[in-house]
Amino acid sequence: MLSRFAIGRLTRAALPALLFVSVSAHAALFDDEEARKRIEATNQRLAQIQKQFDDRIAALESQLKSQGLIELFNQVELLKAEAARLRGQIEVLTYELAEAQKRQRDLYVDLDSRMRRMETAPVAAPPVAGAPGQAVPAPAPLSTTATPAGAAPPPTFGPQPPVPAPTAGPTTIIVPGRTVPVPVPGDAGAEQRAYDAALDLFKSGNYGGAIASFAAFVKAYPRSPLAPSAQYWLGNAQFAQKDFRGAIASQRQLLATYPDSQKVPDALLNIATSQFELGDGAASRRTLEDLIARFPQSDAATKARQRLAIR
Repeated sequence: MLSRFAIGRLTRAALPALLFVSVSAHAALFDDEEARKRIEATNQRLAQIQKQFDDRIAALESQLKSQGLIELFNQVELLKAEAARLRGQIEVLTYELAEAQKRQRDLYVDLDSRMRRMETAPVAAPPVAGAPGQAVPAPAPLSTTATPAGAAPPPTFGPQPPVPAPTAGPTTIIVPGRTVPVPVPGDAGAEQRAYDAALDLFKSGNYGGAIASFAAFVKAYPRSPLAPSAQYWLGNAQFAQKDFRGAIASQRQLLATYPDSQKVPDALLNIATSQFELGDGAASRRTLEDLIARFPQSDAATKARQRLAIR
């Protein structure tokens, strides 16, 4: 059995070892706690960095979206401004085209009227030649020899009995907006007046009245030099009223009745335009090609080539 002295010596010998073990254990405990704190702090720092990164990404995405919308808005505004500018140009060009067509129509109508007056002007009879100051001798009297029995009597050159006048009728007709003279067959002056009155209706834009007047003229004077022009302007007036089928029928009537008229190329051009307005582009192209082939040197053929070039 160990004495108290031996136990004391043993205790004094083991005390440093016990103290070292205790300090080591305490140091180990301290290192673990510090490591946990550092790990926790690092995790918090990483979380903060991650949050900051996410926030910056979100801000960048929002900025990019805002810039895209602004750019799109700017492009839309530019397109609106361009559309408004083009619309204004179209309106100006439409007005100028309408005015040019009106001037061209007026000039054409005026030229046509002058040409028709020249064509229908009466030709003066040549004067009988004779010596200055000398009366022209009268024709010799006819023979008064008796007519043999059974033979026909000679023609009489004396004054003839007057031809009975036709039954009187209305001298004017009322068309929308105006009263015009009724065409009277056999009266050259009435013929010209009736044509001029119908043409004046067309010039003034009274297309309904022009249609009625030109139709009456063609019916009253089918053999008149003015009849082809009247038939052409009848179809033109129908076209102006957007009666494209009626215009085609009237111009084809001109082609059939007056195939040698100078109005035939213009009638073909009017037919092609009416077909195009009806949506029959193929028929319109065929008519234009026929016009160019038949009348290559005409003004109507020049217009036909221009139209074919842009279709």
